[in-house]
Amino acid sequence: MADKTSCNGCRDGVGFELPITMAFQPIVDVAEGSVFAHEALVRGVNGEGAGQVLSQVSDQNRYAFDQACRVKAIELAAGLKFAQNGTHLSINFLPNAVYEPRACIRLTLATAMKYDFPLRNIIFEFTETEKLDTVHLLNILRSYRAMGFKTAIDDFGSGYAGLGLLSKFQPDLVKIDMDLIRDIDKDRVKRVILNNTIKILTELDIQVICEGIETHAEYTVLKDMGVKLMQGYLFGRPAVAAAPEPMWPGNHAGLKNTA
Repeated sequence: MADKTSCNGCRDGVGFELPITMAFQPIVDVAEGSVFAHEALVRGVNGEGAGQVLSQVSDQNRYAFDQACRVKAIELAAGLKFAQNGTHLSINFLPNAVYEPRACIRLTLATAMKYDFPLRNIIFEFTETEKLDTVHLLNILRSYRAMGFKTAIDDFGSGYAGLGLLSKFQPDLVKIDMDLIRDIDKDRVKRVILNNTIKILTELDIQVICEGIETHAEYTVLKDMGVKLMQGYLFGRPAVAAAPEPMWPGNHAGLKNTA
């Protein structure tokens, strides 16, 4: 159950009534043969998938839902010893649920302190598929960075923000939309687009994550292009309240991080 107390400056709403948990999917560093992060993906405690849970989110309970996800993700990640193993926790957040960044982050900070989870090991990622108030979003991202969190753009290339947002703010990480990754080994146009996108991001000191990798052929092309951070079913599917050990398509028999 989410905390029903609104932060200062946030409109009052209702609690999110559906009990939730988190599934974790690894983001791997194929160069190091280690787990870089686990992304927290919402699930219902009775087996409800992400789609079922998200269908219950409304304007009235959006804030409570966002808060509940943050708390549950940190709570579970602490129990799985992510930080002790040098692994990041990646949390999806809803920019439209954050009314004033420094006020609305209080419960997150309190939870991280309660479980002794370092802020530098938390990544806040948002998707650019929903049209957002850019000024508001930049305020959130800059505030989170100032507090010590890492930031990431998810599904880059599929939505509204894109290069325009990058010109105003450079996050720590960018996750390339999976539509660009799918069958990239068979599509020269996709390879050209991704190769030049990687060059831009690298020059801006932004780490690149390619997500949605499902085949060894996709992995091979991406590795040859210099991509180090990868995520997808090829490495592991989300596991509820657990940190699955990745499957490795290359020569890495073990992990440096065992989270």
